[in-house]
Amino acid sequence: MKVPFESKVPVISPKAFVAPSAEIIGEVEIGDFDSIWFGAVLRGDIEPIKIGRYTNIQDNTVIHIDHDMPAILGEYITVGHNAILHGCEIADRCLIGMGAIVLSGAKIGRGSIVGAGSVVPERREIPELSLVLGIPGKVVKKLPEDTLKKNEEWALGYWELAQSYLR
Repeated sequence: MKVPFESKVPVISPKAFVAPSAEIIGEVEIGDFDSIWFGAVLRGDIEPIKIGRYTNIQDNTVIHIDHDMPAILGEYITVGHNAILHGCEIADRCLIGMGAIVLSGAKIGRGSIVGAGSVVPERREIPELSLVLGIPGKVVKKLPEDTLKKNEEWALGYWELAQSYLR
């Protein structure tokens, strides 16, 4: 459901899939070929949320913001079920695992993977191509360059699935 907040109205590309039970509130921009799945909540009431192309936000994920900390997601990102992204930045071709939490001011570098259930603390900057695991989330290894392609393929797979719902 698309919900205005004060004078802020979500902008959703006609080329995106948004499940009927997803809540898109306030200043939220959803790009071409994005998929926002069942039960997801994107609440851009204080700051904006911007999502780049081919990004999928899976079931029951919550994306919110903080004062002076918008949520900015790049392209070809997969955000697993039940994740929480709060006022953070996620660069292109990342994978955020199921149930992971990325807190205010954190920045996840290009091609990184945040493991399922991991918690990235406030203002933590994760270098590109990092594998982050644990509570608090720590970089446990540098990922190979081909991770970028693999993460892109995950995102494209979700777009393929979304097209089934658009028919």
